[in-house]
Amino acid sequence: MSNTGTNIIYGLYDDETDLLAAVKEANSQHLEIMDVLSPFPVHGLDPLLGLSESRLHVAGFFFGLTGTLVAFLFMTWSLGFDWQVIYGGKPYWPVPSFIPITFELTVLFASVGMVVTFYTICGLGPGVENPIIDKRITDNKFCIAFDASHTNHEAVNNFFSSTGATEVNQKTI
Repeated sequence: MSNTGTNIIYGLYDDETDLLAAVKEANSQHLEIMDVLSPFPVHGLDPLLGLSESRLHVAGFFFGLTGTLVAFLFMTWSLGFDWQVIYGGKPYWPVPSFIPITFELTVLFASVGMVVTFYTICGLGPGVENPIIDKRITDNKFCIAFDASHTNHEAVNNFFSSTGATEVNQKTI
């Protein structure tokens, strides 16, 4: 929904079960849904829309692995080669003492990396203005939006009336 100047037709629903039934009906009628918006995650909506599982966890793994390597390699270099502290029979390479810092940097790199990746993919960075279709969607309404330039207006209006949409509007975003 990042395109500006797009003319959309959207219908509002009061309940997530009505929304799920409407999405199933849109799929059976072969209507191309532009977007579905809800105030909270709706279980079972992703498969109906044909959305695949997020791969954010894969990115998180690689960010965490980078943090582990940075911590472990830095401490190996600093304590084993650059600034060796040899006293009291301590080992030259004290790997067990690396565990807390390695864990902390793993978590830090994974969390910061995943947040930055998520914001980048979703277009939620600073200075980005996302269009608001209807302010009630973030509160208590559910929305199905269709691109008005690619759909038959009569078919979409009939769809909304048959699926129990409480309100149907048209807007340019």
